[in-house]
Amino acid sequence: QVQLVESGGGLVQPGESLTLSCKASGFAFSLSAMSWYRQAPGKERELVAIISIGGYTNYADSVKGRFTISRDNAKNTMYLQMNSLKPEDTAVYYCVRGGRQPNYWGQGTQVSVSS
Repeated sequence: QVQLVESGGGLVQPGESLTLSCKASGFAFSLSAMSWYRQAPGKERELVAIISIGGYTNYADSVKGRFTISRDNAKNTMYLQMNSLKPEDTAVYYCVRGGRQPNYWGQGTQVSVSS
């Protein structure tokens, strides 16, 4: 019954911004830590950012200062604001329930950064 549906991916040029959304349902969103992971072609899945129940955040070094994770518990939605995008950010981005101990994954949304 748990569902995590990502949206907002697309193709952008380097330096541009994009915001991903994750609509959650089927569980107590407000009582769950959430995170974003990504997987680039040929690479391992990487933890991008975590947001705790209380709204505390942690980021991968590669995105610190550029990405912002947030959540709106009233809307059961998590966001990832991505600024100053680089080609290296190209990946499928996954909405995940849990943080460093993920337990449910969305289907992913493609983010492509290319000139």
